[in-house]
Amino acid sequence: MATDTTPTSATATKPPVQKVTPATWLRENLFSNWWNSLLTVLFVPLIAWALWSIGRFLFVTGRWEIIIVNLTNLMVGDFPREQFWRLWVAMAILAAVGGLLVGVTAAAAREAAVITGRELDTSWRETARRLGPPVSFLVVMMLFVRTATPLLLLVGVIAIGVAGFVLGRRVPHDRRALVNLAVVAGVAGSLVVISGFGGVSRDSWGGLLITAYFTIGSLLLAFPIGVLVALGRRSTLPVVRWTTTVYVEFFRGSPLIALLFVGWLVLPFMFPPEWENITRISRALIIFTLFTSAYVAEIVRGGLQSIPRGQWEAAKSLGLSPWKQTRLIILPQALRNVIPALVGQGISLYKDTTLVLIIGLNDLLRVAQNITQQPQFLGQGLIAETLVFVSFIYWILSYWMSRESQRLEARLGVGTR
Repeated sequence: MATDTTPTSATATKPPVQKVTPATWLRENLFSNWWNSLLTVLFVPLIAWALWSIGRFLFVTGRWEIIIVNLTNLMVGDFPREQFWRLWVAMAILAAVGGLLVGVTAAAAREAAVITGRELDTSWRETARRLGPPVSFLVVMMLFVRTATPLLLLVGVIAIGVAGFVLGRRVPHDRRALVNLAVVAGVAGSLVVISGFGGVSRDSWGGLLITAYFTIGSLLLAFPIGVLVALGRRSTLPVVRWTTTVYVEFFRGSPLIALLFVGWLVLPFMFPPEWENITRISRALIIFTLFTSAYVAEIVRGGLQSIPRGQWEAAKSLGLSPWKQTRLIILPQALRNVIPALVGQGISLYKDTTLVLIIGLNDLLRVAQNITQQPQFLGQGLIAETLVFVSFIYWILSYWMSRESQRLEARLGVGTR
């Protein structure tokens, strides 16, 4: 009897995968119809000319000696040079706790992947994509360094960070909660090393140092405040709900530049007399924190509203107290849903730190403007070089934060069910 050899849907062979040649890709993507062909003919020469002009400026006509001479000013402003050891010690502490945190996070992600049966992308391409932005930043910085000492110290800091990462991957599961305390202690310790025990006043800070201080400090302070305000806006107590609502609406409805002026002029009168010497940097940090926490509160409140009612009912059915319901079940899901918005707010804050130049602080942008007024560079039209350098710093670090946010979203399955 003849045997039916017709393949079923389960055993049917897959059609051969057609190899995409460059000509096929061009035809499908750039010359698929007359309209795409016209746009390609118009824009390809324009893009080629723009790339050629940018490359010529970067590698041929650009006069980068102003960056070479003033790289230290751009990084730390007027920070006393004889106190640089404090900065390197602080960077070593931050590298250690940062590597420790990344190592613990990587170990937790690997364990979660084993439990869920999901494969982690550990290919060299993924590693290159993750390390590309910070490595590019370091390479560009090293291109402008003309002495060996900073390079050797930087290599040492990187080695400390790698050692922290290796140690973090070996931290036992029951000890990982202590890593958060270590990170907080490391950040506080780095500030003490720089400013404490006869250290350098924050009014002497400048450049990228002050930009990083405002960004990291404001985010660390604004996040818990914003979460509490978001919970307060959903409170059943009218006084709490109205107070938090007024706070959010006031700061979200006020321009940040106006708030910085208020912080500069009015805040000293709102503190006790013994605090009359509160620094301008501290005033700006307070304003950034209050302003950012209002936006974080609205972002978190949106995440709380995205949680289905069934999750609340399920939490109640477990017999948990309202605080445990929120802390263990509702809030983690809400924060997971708003990761893109939180990272976007962090990037926005990072760029908004340039506004502090209006109250006389030497942030990265102000230093870039001031160095063009030095006698050896005055009237030479080098503002383009300095602004390109500063723009690169803002862009590469913002891009890095954005990429890490996308990776975290993919790992946590944000936007999927």
